Amino acid sequence: MKKTLFLLLSLLVAGQIWAETRAEKLRDNLLHNPKYVTVVAHRGDWRGAPENSLQAFQNCIDMGVDMVELDLKRTSDGVLIIMHDKTLDRCSTGKGKVSDHTYAEIQEMFLKPQHAASVTRHKIPTLEEALRLCKDKILINIDQGYDFFQEAYAIMQKTGTTEQVIIKSGKKPEQVLAENADVVKNTIYMPIVQVDAANAKEVIEANLALHPVAIECCFKTYNADVEARFQQIRDAGVEVWINSIWGSLCAYHDDDRAVEMKEPDEAWGWILDRGATLIQTDRPAPLIQYLKKHKKHKLK
Repeated sequence: MKKTLFLLLSLLVAGQIWAETRAEKLRDNLLHNPKYVTVVAHRGDWRGAPENSLQAFQNCIDMGVDMVELDLKRTSDGVLIIMHDKTLDRCSTGKGKVSDHTYAEIQEMFLKPQHAASVTRHKIPTLEEALRLCKDKILINIDQGYDFFQEAYAIMQKTGTTEQVIIKSGKKPEQVLAENADVVKNTIYMPIVQVDAANAKEVIEANLALHPVAIECCFKTYNADVEARFQQIRDAGVEVWINSIWGSLCAYHDDDRAVEMKEPDEAWGWILDRGATLIQTDRPAPLIQYLKKHKKHKLK
């Protein structure tokens, strides 16, 4: 009896040790499950907390978002912090360029809530703090950060989060390989392409040489040429990422159309019909509800 109990306990412990983390499941679905639509929260849950704050990322974890998007800036003494703007004025109590301040000075500042004159108790986080918070729980997309790829990669390795991170840029692939070949090789790299541009076909073809998992597609207008670019990407076995955050990025099939105009099928449904399997949104909670209703947000 004791041996049987010991064996059962051993198997239970082993199962816990080898069980996939949520982040691993999300990565696996991103790479191998085209029926699953990945929801990306733009700057975190900025309606519920200051944008690019740890609380904005924690809110996303709590509501079942798949990926948070964040932006990097570097202090004068070389610390990578999470901030969208080059200057501190809009989002914090600080003034001037991030690059003109030391990290010690940044620590004395507080974040502002969106569209409000008040000040919160939230501090400006570092990349390391954000990665440690998100470790094993959610995927991370580094948007504005190309200039800091090497430093960011070192922090990913330090925190054990390399496989959770998608990095991206709109740089030419030859430049990316010349400057960051090791980073691209060891992370998930995603090109950004303006798919309604005249040279979009050639740009996509050049980026496919990097064997990306996905391509972020931006387009103000939609026509047969844009649809052909989507088909070009899909035919290569690459996932399509579409931003619903602003109308100018998705031919006006955006979040506000879905929520405020109450036309989700003309917004998110339209985006899904274009073959998108990653959607970046400012409305993560209602988008998740919409996807679940249409059976497109269930982890394997």
